[in-house]
Parts: sequence; C-alpha cells; structure tokens
Amino acid sequence: MDVDTRLLRYFVAVAEEGTLTRAAERLFVSQPALTKQIKQLETRLGVRLFTRSRTGMALTEPGRTLAERVPSLLADWDEVLRETKSTAGRAARLLRVGFLASAANEATPRIIAEFTRRRPGWRVDMRQAAWSDPSAGLADGDVDVALLRLPFPGQDALRTATLFTEPRWVALPEGHPLAARAVVPFRELWEEPFVAAPPETGWWRDHWLASDERDGHPVRIGAVTDQPDEWLSAIANGYGIALAPASAAHFYARPGITYRPVSGVSPSRVGIAWAVADDANPVVQDFVRCCLDRPWPEGITT
Repeated sequence: MDVDTRLLRYFVAVAEEGTLTRAAERLFVSQPALTKQIKQLETRLGVRLFTRSRTGMALTEPGRTLAERVPSLLADWDEVLRETKSTAGRAARLLRVGFLASAANEATPRIIAEFTRRRPGWRVDMRQAAWSDPSAGLADGDVDVALLRLPFPGQDALRTATLFTEPRWVALPEGHPLAARAVVPFRELWEEPFVAAPPETGWWRDHWLASDERDGHPVRIGAVTDQPDEWLSAIANGYGIALAPASAAHFYARPGITYRPVSGVSPSRVGIAWAVADDANPVVQDFVRCCLDRPWPEGITT
C-alpha cells in the first residue's frame, strides 16, 4: 500500500496539536482541507485514527501506534531524499539555490560570481519557488540552500541567518488618494481592499497582509492572484492595494503603480537557510559565506 508522505505529515500535526484548528494553523491550510486529508488517510489504511470530542481530536489505539512511528519514519525519509539529491548535485558540480521573489535583490548576481570564483567549475542553479513554499524547496530537499523571507514555517528544523531587512512599502494605483503622500501610516490602509496571494500560500499571504499587525482589524480582500504579473495588473486596475518590500519599487516598477513607504508596520527580513547536516558541507558553507560577507547597499540593514 502506498501512502503519500504529505498525508502522514498532516496526521502528525493533528496528533501533536490535538485539534484540527491548531493543526491547520501550523500547516497553513484550511481546516476543511485538513479534515479531508485525515479522512483520506484513514480510508487508505482502513482504520480509524482519531475520535472527535469536545476537547479536540483524540488518538485511537491504532492512531497511537502510528503516531509513535511516523515522526522518525518521516525524518529518515527526508534525510535520505536530501542526501540523494545533494549527492547528484555534487557529482554534477551544481549548487541548487532556491529563492522567493527577487531573492537577495541586486546582490544576487554578485553573490553567484563570488561563489564561482571560490569554486571554479561549479555552477549555481537558481530555482524560483512558489509563494506556497516559504522554504523555497529546502524543506523537501529540492535545493541545497535558499534565499527567502524570515521567519517561515519549519525554519526551526533548519539553519538560518539574516542577510538584511528592508521596509515594507505599499503599492497603490497611480490615481489613489494616498499616492501623493510621502509616507503612508499603515493604520490608514486598514479599510482598503488588498490584493492577496491565494489562501493556500499560508504564511506568505499573512505576512504581506500584515494580518497580525492590525490590532484585530479584519483584512478586506479585493482580489486574489498567484503570479507577479497578475498581482501588478490587479493593483494597476484598482482592485486593491498591497504591501511589498521596498525593493519592489525597483524590481516591479510598472506604469500605473506608485510605491510609497509605510509607517507603523514591521520590516521584512531576507535570509539564507540550509540544512543542519550541511554545516559540514564545504560547498554550501562557501555559498553561505559569500552571502554573509556581502556588503549590502545603502538603505537596507543587516
């Protein structure tokens, strides 16, 4: 019998959290979707794993047996998968670097140039991840190292280092009343409709809506997009506004859109992440050092 490891990870989250609500929050999925996955796992195994109660989800006897074995099984599988892919990369003298959005901004080409200087004959394969994968492929072993936004779900199991922080600005339609302001207080944006990433992107969506910095004020969603071009079009067409890193004013400049600094909202952090096992990997550590030794441009802080 074949069982998707994703179903097992969902099972572990529910078993550890004790409720579907907390497990869904931890996994950054909707509760109905999580319920469906647990039922699917029970159907495949032919056993009941949980019983519902007023206090949450209680493990059955078969569920307890599974819960005792699955975490180590998943950890072993993740390690085997990571080592297999890493070995293939070393054989090809290829370093796989995952990234989200614009990675390390304009410093990315210089980081790669410095790495190839230190490691002649090696190539860097930059792999852009979807917004729904905040580890940029690192958690699944698809890349050796990742340039991404911190914090992100699951980072406690990885090594991370902050490269720099940059303010979050707001992207507005050119004719928006606030587009003429030098600085826009975040509180004045609370009633505005926002262009958001899809709900399944979880942490990424919440971060760029600043959901936890609104004093409980609900977010208004004007449009949902999952691609940068669609995101820009929705803003330019007046469907909503959006928070973005300050660097977006350069990397995503577009007629019809104005970027303005925002006060009263925390900055965004860009970091580098790698697997704990790669503390002893000289190739990965060379790339990490190339990032950490990089002098960052004026206007962003390390």
